[in-house]
Amino acid sequence: MSESPVTLITGGGSGIGAATARRLLERGHRVTVTGRGEDRLRAFAESAGDPAELLTLVGDAADHAAVRSAVDVTLERFGRLDTVVANAGSATHDTLADGDPEGWREMVLTNVLGPALLIRAALPALRRTRGRIVLIGSVAGFVNTPGNIYGATKWAVTGLAENTRRMVTGEGVGVTLVAPGRVETPFWDGLGSLPDGSLLTADQIADSVVWAIGQPEGVDVNTVVIRPVGQPV
Repeated sequence: MSESPVTLITGGGSGIGAATARRLLERGHRVTVTGRGEDRLRAFAESAGDPAELLTLVGDAADHAAVRSAVDVTLERFGRLDTVVANAGSATHDTLADGDPEGWREMVLTNVLGPALLIRAALPALRRTRGRIVLIGSVAGFVNTPGNIYGATKWAVTGLAENTRRMVTGEGVGVTLVAPGRVETPFWDGLGSLPDGSLLTADQIADSVVWAIGQPEGVDVNTVVIRPVGQPV
């Protein structure tokens, strides 16, 4: 069985997750990508050339059974797990004053519960490989925005990253929070257009994720905040 590293990425059918998967495949990793949309996953796999090193699984990142199954199937297929990337996320692009609480529910579950479920499911395997947990946060998890619920979920991810690090660092497991500023991804689809100003690309964020994953044994890069030049907050 191959000893090449194995990474599991949630929400990997597009955007940062897909870009990260491509980068890792190029570097000889075996990669599992999960997502809720079968068509989007299928399109991503085809665009990547349907390599044997890529496994796509339909599943909700906020569903405990689906996350556990993704970890189990990855271990069954590839024999190990070295890194998980909690990338799945969504935004309602509204505020406490005018938003739809039902939309908030899904966002909070995906953005906060989802990473926690992935950590819970993957930790036994990561302990064996002395692997790494990567959480995709946001600059919004460091900068307050009036009435913004999405930002509150990313503040939670910022805290989850450090709380997780303190729990697992003694076991040789690394934890990295990657917190992007504005990125040109499907994240903005709900607004109908991209925001004004400079934007990063999904590939640029993926490069930082892959850099963190590739750190030498014993090196734990904890927080990477990335803004495009020109984004003031």
